[in-house]
Amino acid sequence: MIDDDIYTYDEATGEWASAAEMPATPETSMVVRDAVGNVLADGDQVTVIKDLTVKGAGQILKRGTVIKSIRLTGDAQEIDCRYDGIKGLVLRAEFVKKR
Repeated sequence: MIDDDIYTYDEATGEWASAAEMPATPETSMVVRDAVGNVLADGDQVTVIKDLTVKGAGQILKRGTVIKSIRLTGDAQEIDCRYDGIKGLVLRAEFVKKR
């Protein structure tokens, strides 16, 4: 339930509006697609489709590596994920395929 006492500033119109009147934000209506066009969602498992050099980690993610439990970011081209030994791994959606 949305509280009518909460107001949000809409930068597009330059006006204050109640939360109930605000349209969906781009983050909630954004569709993230993998390399072959499958829609990705939070918690999906993906497979890396080419060898990727991870900057700052000194590792290479080999083709076929499975990444479990991805999280979508505010960008339609990036996904946040975890992999053993690499903290803060962000991959481009064009380099993964949904399992």
